[in-house]
Amino acid sequence: MESGLFAVRPMREGDIEEVVAIENAIFSIPWSAKSFLDACKEEYNIYLVCEIDGKIAGYCGLWTVMGEGNITNMAVAEEYRKHGIGTALMKAMEMLGQKMDVSIFFLEVRESNVAAQKLYEKMGYREIGRRKRFYEKPVEDALVMSKIYRAE
Repeated sequence: MESGLFAVRPMREGDIEEVVAIENAIFSIPWSAKSFLDACKEEYNIYLVCEIDGKIAGYCGLWTVMGEGNITNMAVAEEYRKHGIGTALMKAMEMLGQKMDVSIFFLEVRESNVAAQKLYEKMGYREIGRRKRFYEKPVEDALVMSKIYRAE
């Protein structure tokens, strides 16, 4: 799937090193290379990257179970933010999730991550709850957000 100057495609083993570099730069408790590799191999998971000129600019991951999708990862490298990459990744992930009969998507986001919350709200996600002290380093609540797809 291409969108302007970047391409969104399935994550491959060769992408893991760049994905982990972004993960380490953004998150206080990052996933390991093995965690990403294992997640990519699961039949019911969707892991995508956004590539610009051969470089990974962002990635996302979705675990699917019985019509539900849990967005486990969503990140865009700082130098590529505010260029529509997060939106493109989310749209592609949701489209593939729907093809796997996902009708409701869930995610957690740090209470202080207002930029991500705005992206998710723009994409149609709504806050449905809060997980107290969900995040560590620093300890912070997570907002739980969801989006329901209805057959039209």
